[in-house]
Formats: sequence, structure tokens, C-alpha cells
Amino acid sequence: MNHEAGHGYSAEESAIEARGVGRRYRRGWALRDCSFRLPAGRICGLVGPNGAGKTTLMAIAANLLEPTTGSLRVFGAAPESAEAGRRTAFLAQEKPLFRRFTVAETLRLGRELNPGWDQRAAENIVRAGNVPFEAKIGTLSGGQRTRVAFAVAFGKRPDLLLLDEPMSDLDPLVRHELMSTLLAEAAERGTTVLMSTHMLAELENTCDYLLVIAGGGLRLAGEVDELRTSHALLTGAHTDGHTPPELAYHTVVETRLSGRQFTSLIRPDGPVAGPWQASTPNLEELLLAYLRTPEAPPLISPSSYIAPQAVAA
Repeated sequence: MNHEAGHGYSAEESAIEARGVGRRYRRGWALRDCSFRLPAGRICGLVGPNGAGKTTLMAIAANLLEPTTGSLRVFGAAPESAEAGRRTAFLAQEKPLFRRFTVAETLRLGRELNPGWDQRAAENIVRAGNVPFEAKIGTLSGGQRTRVAFAVAFGKRPDLLLLDEPMSDLDPLVRHELMSTLLAEAAERGTTVLMSTHMLAELENTCDYLLVIAGGGLRLAGEVDELRTSHALLTGAHTDGHTPPELAYHTVVETRLSGRQFTSLIRPDGPVAGPWQASTPNLEELLLAYLRTPEAPPLISPSSYIAPQAVAA
């Protein structure tokens, strides 16, 4: 899935770098000391429970919010800069469009506001869904409005596309078709995509990179394949409601008991040997374990890591 090479991005270029980013509201902190880098050209899933700070993080990257602490850069530029604004598109969950505008007028507005506008790409996305160009936005179905919103986002030809639960209101068939369009357009352009979603099963065939936020902080970050192979899923019998003591030699993310059987997700600290079955977890198993256990030790891969001394106070 990685389409970084061949689109002008160096192996070290970051689409996003967050250093000690935090955001506090009256009710408390939404993010605390969030530090990571997202390499350019990746399709990244942003996962976490409701209220974990996913939308807040995206809004900071899109220059809709300022961080309370720390700093964030988009391709090395501040989010409020003209360069970052030109290279970034943000599609919010509510997909704000002018209801009284026609589809054609909506695309024309996009063309007039964005110097690098690609009218053909925007029109192709609309036509693929048989959406009438003369129809007013307010008369469209939820799926049609989502398609027009995608057209506006892709018509801007961003280098970074931020998608906040963009398809939560769509039926599976339309969602699959639009996701295919998203991946094809992103692959053609080498676009970096950061997409928040609760549909964990769909991430397996969509994303090559992952960020997991829980409890206001970053719990998991890196290449999907690297994160999966860094863990082992163990299944075996337990006695007296206790897991085997041998597991204490490893980093245990989560253990679940069912009848006389235990299932543990671990990060092995050496050979894994014992009277149990061991397998590599799929992405959904990995994500659910970290979401159910926010106190588990975080794992930040080298490609996502920001040195502690670089974190802003």
C-alpha cells in the first residue's frame, strides 16, 4: 500500500510532525503531549474511542484550532501558513457545503478559491456517482453529498488529505466504491491521507500506516505490518483463573479469560515458547486490544518517533 516512492517525496520527508501537542478545553485535556511524525505518501488510519482527541488533532493540522501546548508542522510549515493551507484539505464528518448551491456552483467555488484546482478530477468523482450537476446540494442524499465533498477535497489536489469519519453515514456498497476512488486518486498523486474511522475491519485493506490515540495520548504508531509482527497472540489453557507465569517475561498488552482458556496479546521480549498456540494478530485484533487497554505501554515505531528533547514545553 505504501506509495511513497516515485512521487517526489524523500524517505525522510514528513507530512506531519507533532511535538508535545496538547489541547485543553474547559472540560479538560483532549490531547496531552502527543508527539509523532507521519511520513509523506502514506495512507494512515487514525483510531481511538470517542473523545480521544482524533478530531482535535486533525483540526490543529488543518489550522482550525491552535494547540494549548507544543507545535505541529505540515510538510515543515506551520498550519496557519499559506504553504500549509495550499497543500492541505480537510473533510469534516458533517461535510459542510452550501445547501442552496448547485453541484456545478460548488465545484466552481472550489475552482475560484484554489489556484491548483483540478476541474476534471472533481467532475469525474461526481459523474462516477451519477450526481446531477444542476441539483442543489440540499436536495442530495447523504451519499451524494459525501461524493461532492470528496470531489471538492480532491479537486484542490492536496498533498495532505485529512478525513474525519468521512463515510460513517454511507451504506457499505457506496462506502466501498468511494474508498476505492479515494485510494486510486491518492495512489496516482502520492497524496498523504490521514483518516479517522471506527470501522476497524476496513482498515486492513486500506491503510499502510497507523496512529492510535486513547486516554488523550498516543498509544500506537507506525507501519501496519511492522506493528502486527511486533506482537504475538497467544491462546491456551489457564489454571485457577491465572495466566501462565511465563508471560511475565514479555510485555503483556491484554489478557482475556474465557472458561478455561486465556488469550493474550503480547510484545515478545525474546522467544515465545510454551503450551499455547501463537499467531500474528490481524489489525482488528491488535487495535481492539489497545483500545480496551489504554494503560498498556505505548509502542512508537522508529519511523514515527520524535526524540524527547525535540518536544516543546
